[in-house]
Amino acid sequence: MGSFSIWHWLIVGAIVLVVFGGKGKISDIMGDFAKGIKAFKKGLADETDTASKPAADDAGKTLDHSASAPMAETKAAETRKAG
Repeated sequence: MGSFSIWHWLIVGAIVLVVFGGKGKISDIMGDFAKGIKAFKKGLADETDTASKPAADDAGKTLDHSASAPMAETKAAETRKAG
């Protein structure tokens, strides 16, 4: 009962052939995996570059800070009324 049958050895042999047999199947798979990682990193870098660059339309625009002054005055008036 403790020994392996012929089917166990055939399955182990098939796995060994798939993993180590042929001409570099594992190295081909790992090469494809590395290419995929490089393409993914390049895609992330391209996405970051386009996100960090402002659009040509937004380059000359500035914020109008005078719009916040009436809001501050309104809050100050509300505080005086409440107190």
